[in-house]
Amino acid sequence: MAANSPNSPRQKMINLMYLVFIAMLAFNVSTEVLDGFVLVEDSLTRTMLATSSRNEMIFGDLEEYHDLNPEKTEKSYDYAKQVKDKSDSLFNYTQELKMKIVQKSDGKDGDLQNLKRPDNLDASYDVMFERGKNDGKKLKEAIDSYRDFVTALIIDTTKRNIVRSNLSTEISAKAKEKKQTWEESMFWKMPVVAAVTLLTKLQSDIRYAESEVLSELLRNIDLQDYKVNKIEAQVIPQSQIVMRGQNYVADLVLSALDSTQQPTVYVNGKMLPPEVRGRYTVGTGSTGTFPLSGYIELNSSTGMSRYDFSTHYSVVEPSATVASQLMNVMYPGINNPVRIAVPGVPSSDITATMTNGTLTRENENTWIARPAKAGEEAIISVQAKTADGRLQEMGKSNFKVRPLPTPSTYLMVADAKGNLAKFEGGFIGKAALLNVDGIKVGIDDGLLNIPFTVLHFETTVIDNLGMDVRETAQGADFTERQKTQIRGVARGKRVLIRGIVARGPDGVERNLRAPLEIMIN
Repeated sequence: MAANSPNSPRQKMINLMYLVFIAMLAFNVSTEVLDGFVLVEDSLTRTMLATSSRNEMIFGDLEEYHDLNPEKTEKSYDYAKQVKDKSDSLFNYTQELKMKIVQKSDGKDGDLQNLKRPDNLDASYDVMFERGKNDGKKLKEAIDSYRDFVTALIIDTTKRNIVRSNLSTEISAKAKEKKQTWEESMFWKMPVVAAVTLLTKLQSDIRYAESEVLSELLRNIDLQDYKVNKIEAQVIPQSQIVMRGQNYVADLVLSALDSTQQPTVYVNGKMLPPEVRGRYTVGTGSTGTFPLSGYIELNSSTGMSRYDFSTHYSVVEPSATVASQLMNVMYPGINNPVRIAVPGVPSSDITATMTNGTLTRENENTWIARPAKAGEEAIISVQAKTADGRLQEMGKSNFKVRPLPTPSTYLMVADAKGNLAKFEGGFIGKAALLNVDGIKVGIDDGLLNIPFTVLHFETTVIDNLGMDVRETAQGADFTERQKTQIRGVARGKRVLIRGIVARGPDGVERNLRAPLEIMIN
């Protein structure tokens, strides 16, 4: 009969991997990150297919038991059919949405296995919020209905909570602050590759929930009333991918057991000690893919029966994701937000340090880096506490520390309605100019928004004799002499603001050579 052992450790790992990649969307992602979504998509698909196959086996067992004793199994079998139908319905609807998103992005010939525009930010939102259909809202309602139905059939509290969490449509605190709906928080400006991966994760969660309910229904049947007619060897790893230095752990079991005797397990030619009860543990000193094969022997009434198994596991290098929200550079004297995450490790178990400056944690995944000197690299080192309690180096990332860009000079001028707008030179009315308190200096290029402190500047006008007349101000505000000077400028004449010296947050004083040229209108 089908196995009833849960896959929650692997499921948790997949969930954490998915959340890490979604967190990266807060900033510009590279091609490598988009490729990472493909890896997660492939892992989710493999897990989903394995779970689907297992569900078919369990449902097949329920059908067999129903054929043998319909009266006793009627209730469990009816529930199983409902679970299967509802699971297939939601699964297929999700698959349709995936295809719609891909075709919206790549055209009617779009292929889920070969995305042409994986970074398209509009397709998922267009599909989910198409006028008159609102598939995003329909999907949420379908998930809520399905979740309430299946969790009511799971007796085990821990498993019920896992399924409820996997299928939760509760919006995040950040989404609540933005007053977003669940569907807006999930699909607004979501790249196609991420939206497809999100929906594949939902499909995987559906099959996992279906598996837990079918297993629960199967356990409700008194299996001692039936003769076991199928025995299969299974390998149940805690994870098929482990980091170098950690242990690969797997349970090797039969899907049906005789409680009166213990099977004998052979792995790669060696017998496991009976006291480990089929649990196989091996060290991982190098990276790569390694085979795991063997057989399980069980004494039956007809003699010794042998059941073979074969699988593999992969060992990967420890890795950490460190991404600056200000591209691949940092600037001294200001806060440089950095995202730090390690696949499969909760943020509370991650620590990080930085050379050439300080690094402090701001929240769950965001850190603040403050480099000390420009011209020197800042190296961020990430450590994580592994499952066995050890602190392990997960990786390093190098960042260039550059001086702050040269700031620009501008005025904040009010229009007829009193709205302030940036004025960076050109024609302006004399009255509007006289209403300005002083000059501003700063960097505002769409990425950085950094004010500078003005130390002094001068205004220059040409008098009636053609001579330059200069007035100097200490600080950023116009002096009374400068305002008097401006009042005397005729229409069509110019006022130059130059000789500007300003100090940035990095403590460096800058002489701004480019003057601000103002023409009196």
